Amino acid sequence: MTDRKDDIAGNLARVEERIAAACAAAGRPREDVTLIVVTKTYPAADVRALAELGVRHVAENRDQEAAPKAAECADLPLSWHFVGQLQTNKVRSVVGYADVVQSVDRARLVTALSKEAVRAGREVGCLIQVAFDAGESGRGERGGVAPAGIEELADLVARSEGLRLDGLMTVAPLTGEYAGRQQAAFERLMDLSTDLRRNHPAATMVSAGMSADLEQAVAAGATHVRVGTAVLGVRPRLG
Repeated sequence: MTDRKDDIAGNLARVEERIAAACAAAGRPREDVTLIVVTKTYPAADVRALAELGVRHVAENRDQEAAPKAAECADLPLSWHFVGQLQTNKVRSVVGYADVVQSVDRARLVTALSKEAVRAGREVGCLIQVAFDAGESGRGERGGVAPAGIEELADLVARSEGLRLDGLMTVAPLTGEYAGRQQAAFERLMDLSTDLRRNHPAATMVSAGMSADLEQAVAAGATHVRVGTAVLGVRPRLG
């Protein structure tokens, strides 16, 4: 192994230990929780190392970086998740490689995703991004729709050709009533997931928790955690 791959392997083992311990503490089987490694700002070589170490889910948040990286790693058995705020002019590119878009937060985006998924002959999984800091605009500081907007948007995804409603996603908010209360935010997301599954029973995915708060997400019931720095290290500064 190269030094870099050794570093990644060590970090990955430590994250695995954290997830396993969190699952044990919550009385959940380890296989209930899927690790998604966030590879933004890291090179394709790191993605390749992750795949060799058994990682099967990776995430990106900027299409201009993700598209060439996904192309370079097209031979690997990976599921690609898009987790960033997505502009409609990037949808065609994103649909070309993303298996799941976790940041669906408005009707116009659903329409664009459906059109491009049909054109590409693909089925794209969609998570409704929930913003617990949504103000009067109905959207959060880092994207996402207010809880009150979930049902309408989920129904639109469910009836849109080429799309599959997989569940909900959130990022722990920095402002509002849940600021600094990650576990409470994640528990609220689980309540919203229960509500969603009454009409959409297959939408079981709950994506929450990152490097700093994955334990709280697992305790709340998240099915997927998105971990970047704890696996790949502190990100290089973007120029």
